[in-house]
Amino acid sequence: MRTGHDLELVSVTKRYGQTVAVNAVTHLFKGGSYVCLLGPSGCGKSTTLRMIAGHESVTEGAVVLAGSDVSQLPPAKRGTAMMFQSYALFPHLSVADNVAFSLKMKGVDAETRRRKAMEMLELVDMVRLAERRPAQLSGGQQQRVALARALITDPQVLLLDEPLSALDPFLRLKVRGELKRLQRELGITFIHVTHGQDEALALADEMVLMNNAVIEQAGAPREMFNAPRTEFVARFMGGHNVIALPSGKLAVRADEVRFAPPGPLGGTEAVIRAVEYQGAHVAVTAQAAGEQEILALIPEGEFFADPKSPGEAVSFVWDEGRAHRLEA
Repeated sequence: MRTGHDLELVSVTKRYGQTVAVNAVTHLFKGGSYVCLLGPSGCGKSTTLRMIAGHESVTEGAVVLAGSDVSQLPPAKRGTAMMFQSYALFPHLSVADNVAFSLKMKGVDAETRRRKAMEMLELVDMVRLAERRPAQLSGGQQQRVALARALITDPQVLLLDEPLSALDPFLRLKVRGELKRLQRELGITFIHVTHGQDEALALADEMVLMNNAVIEQAGAPREMFNAPRTEFVARFMGGHNVIALPSGKLAVRADEVRFAPPGPLGGTEAVIRAVEYQGAHVAVTAQAAGEQEILALIPEGEFFADPKSPGEAVSFVWDEGRAHRLEA
């Protein structure tokens, strides 16, 4: 069911000479949702975002927002706003003037644009720093200013190009929580490009995973993690073993793999190659027959009750009912 602010890509293609960067992508982004567009470098995700924004032309197909084809409109006329990875703040302008800049370009009077800028800065908790210059701000503060500047245009869709990549790990966690809060409060569509599956799992209502210029799989985070359709999705999402059998390939979550108890039960025999303590669990990497690598995430208490070392031979078991068959 479509809503008034849905964004739809209809067979969108981007070519650079003979190179196809995005290949006939069709997808419906539901209005008011937080969508993470992810995939490895060169998969087409950033190009797709720039075509939605109007910063990249569409070779074929259409970008449809709220029922209207916006493919030929300039960025400022689309109903979208983009927050760039570099933030792209004007160094000579104050925080407030940076935020108000697009309104100034539209001819909005000084009093109105100042009031609107302060409203946006209040939204991102930056009012107290309104008169500072960008060079006087931390990376996280600059990001908030860039976010306020994008939101002041009242977009239907906010486009974020790897917005957390320049932040340290602690700040990244804090800011992603703020992004989710803002999206819920504003009720607009966020399309957030990232190459980090952890970031996407934490933020997204929907994940759209691209590979080789097409969408490999899209769905809710839990569906993507628990039911990857292909080997690529299983490996990209992480936390899965891909087990090759004569009948095809299976994905088995690493936290479902356990050491086989002593006795005749059997299991998959392997030799431990690495043991890594990760807090709540211990990651055990082992090699089975045929160069098959197996990763087991063993609960910390369970592992240290009977610790293992690299070079030890072990057997692994998992519940066959939890194995997920992959498409060829």
